[in-house]
Amino acid sequence: MYATTKVALRNIAFSTAFLTTFIACKYRPNTPGHGEKPTVSFKSVEGITFIEVSRRQTNGLSFNEYGYHLTPDWKLRFVSADSAALYSPVKDAFFNFPLALGTDSVFNIAHAFLKLKKMSKDSLVINLLEAQGDSIDINKSRVVMKLYSEDFIKNKLHTDASVLQRATPQDSAFVRKLVAKANTDIKKAFSASQPVQLISKIPNVNVVKRKTKPSLLDNKYSTDDDYLTPTYDITINKAYQDFEYSFEATVDSAGVWHYNKPLVPFMGDADAEKNYIKVSTAIMNTYLKLYLTTKPGETLGMKHASTISVNVKGMVAPRKPD
Repeated sequence: MYATTKVALRNIAFSTAFLTTFIACKYRPNTPGHGEKPTVSFKSVEGITFIEVSRRQTNGLSFNEYGYHLTPDWKLRFVSADSAALYSPVKDAFFNFPLALGTDSVFNIAHAFLKLKKMSKDSLVINLLEAQGDSIDINKSRVVMKLYSEDFIKNKLHTDASVLQRATPQDSAFVRKLVAKANTDIKKAFSASQPVQLISKIPNVNVVKRKTKPSLLDNKYSTDDDYLTPTYDITINKAYQDFEYSFEATVDSAGVWHYNKPLVPFMGDADAEKNYIKVSTAIMNTYLKLYLTTKPGETLGMKHASTISVNVKGMVAPRKPD
C-alpha cells in the first residue's frame, strides 16, 4: 500500500552509474530544441543559507491519505558551481556534496533530482522529480519544496523557521477527516506522525522501538519505514515458556490493541497459521495488554487508530550476558 507513496514523496536514491551519466551528459531528454536551453546556475545565491519552510504535494497539502507527512527538513547552501552543502542535524554540521547541473533547470544533490522553478536571494522554489527505472520525467512532479534564506526569515519576516513549517489550516482539516474515519473504522487506520508508545509496567518486560538513524554521509537518509510501519521489539523475561512471534496490530484511539495478521510465512500450512494466530493473539491479550501502558498514535495532536508491527520474544529465564 505504501510503495507508491514512498517512491513519490520521499527523496529518491539513484545509482552511482546513473549519477555519473547525468553529470557527463548534462541530462537532455529527447525533446526538439531542448539542447539549446542553458544549464541551471546558482552563482547568484552562492554562500546563502536556505531553510526549507514547506514541502507540499501539488494539491497544496503536506499530508496524504496514508497519513504520510512531507516534513520540510532541508538546510541548504550552494558552495560553488559543482558543490552544495546540506546540514545534518545528527552531526550538527554542514557537509559538502557534488552538485550536478543539467539543462532546463534540472540539478542533482544528495541522491535527489530536482528542478528549479524560482530563485532569488530570499527564496527558492524547487520541484522534486520522480524516477522511473533509470530515467526521470522532468515535467512530472508531485512535490514542491519552498526554501527561504536565513536573512529573509529573521530580518524581513521577523519570525522563526519552525513557525513557517507548521501545518496549515488545510492540513489540519484534512487530517481531522482522516482521524474521524479511522476512529469510526479501524480498517481505515493511518500512520501517526507521533507513533504509538509502549511503556513497560514491570522490569521483566522490555520494549525497544526500532529507529533508523539518518545519515547523509552513508546514503541512509530516509526514515520513512519508521514512520509508515513502526516496529517494536518486546522481550518478556520469566515467561511461561520460550517463544517468538511477529505480528501486525492496530492500536485504536483509546490505546486498545486489535490483532491484524501474523508477519511470518506459512507456505500454505493452514493449521500452523491458525495455531500461530491463536497463540500470538493470546500473548497480545495477556502479556502485552497487562504489562504495557499503551498510548495511541497522534497526528497534529489528534489521537487516532494506527497500525504497528510487533516482535515478541519470551524467555523462561533472563538471558545472561555473553
